[in-house]
Amino acid sequence: MRDLSAAQLRDHLAATDSGPLLLDVREPWEFRICSIAGSQLIPMGHIPASVKALDPSRETVVICHHGIRSRQVAMYLDYQGFSNVINLAGGVDAWARDVDRQMATY
Repeated sequence: MRDLSAAQLRDHLAATDSGPLLLDVREPWEFRICSIAGSQLIPMGHIPASVKALDPSRETVVICHHGIRSRQVAMYLDYQGFSNVINLAGGVDAWARDVDRQMATY
């Protein structure tokens, strides 16, 4: 597991041919306020039940509000054998500040 800042993730996504899974682990009410385009919502509490539906070999970027929950989920996925997990440090809040200044914040 590794951490990327919002700017690093933006650059990584631009340079990557095969898009990673953008896994948003916030709650549905948070996701309705704002989300990174193309992200898939699976709230943190649902990850253990959903982990078998995810591809452990696919690059997976875990996203939350500030990067705390996503770090915990990223470590869990790493423990479950996922080989390429990235935590978005600072979460969607950092994304809104550093990459997409038009994104709603909360």
